[in-house]
Amino acid sequence: MPFIKEEFSEGEPQTSLPPADADLRISEVFESVQGEGVNIGTPSIFLRLALCNLRCSWCDTKYTWDWEQYKFEDEVRVISQKDLLRLMRERRSRNVVITGGEPLLQQRQLVAVLRNLAPEYTFEVETAGTIVPSDDMVELIKTWNVSPKLANSGNPLQARHRTLPLTRFAQLENAFFKFVIQAENDIHEVLDLVNEFHIPAARVLLMPEATDPAVLDKKSDWLAQLCIQHQFRLGYRLHVALWGNKRGV
Repeated sequence: MPFIKEEFSEGEPQTSLPPADADLRISEVFESVQGEGVNIGTPSIFLRLALCNLRCSWCDTKYTWDWEQYKFEDEVRVISQKDLLRLMRERRSRNVVITGGEPLLQQRQLVAVLRNLAPEYTFEVETAGTIVPSDDMVELIKTWNVSPKLANSGNPLQARHRTLPLTRFAQLENAFFKFVIQAENDIHEVLDLVNEFHIPAARVLLMPEATDPAVLDKKSDWLAQLCIQHQFRLGYRLHVALWGNKRGV
């Protein structure tokens, strides 16, 4: 079963940390194109890790953490680092998108895997920005896609707003902040976070919350105007436009 407690203090979660050579809990490994962020459209291997320390109401990958709706035994594969490396090397793409769930819950094991793939591969991480990245991870990752959760996620403030991790990511020039927007007034919360952590506008993306192409287009229309107004990037969701809410693409 998962090795994580729900309660955590500022910075790192209070976890029963596995050794660096421990097995990983993964949800799926597949090949597609990056659908979000500054590397949108890039052919990539997706390594989706299981487990998450947040509970977003609109999450489109609840099968990685919602054990009331899904069965852990059906959705999570416990895999050795050796077998995971074999799965990764069977794919053609050389950009690896590490996502979840919250992948930094398993960053100790990830470091060992990524070191075996570098420098032939490049790596980007999708994270909610609630866990401080280790120095080893910072050294290995080309692009950080940090998605701090807003009130629209349904998570309590103390769980989603973590000062130490967000401060650390704001200091990294290769960290881009991707905010999920449901309604136009969400921009006020985004502006508060941008000002609090001194995030340059060029590293801020506003992304519509949508799993349906029609909803995506409708929200992108007014969201583009907010991006122009505040000089942020529009974070489109290419995979939703192409495949809707289909899993594993």
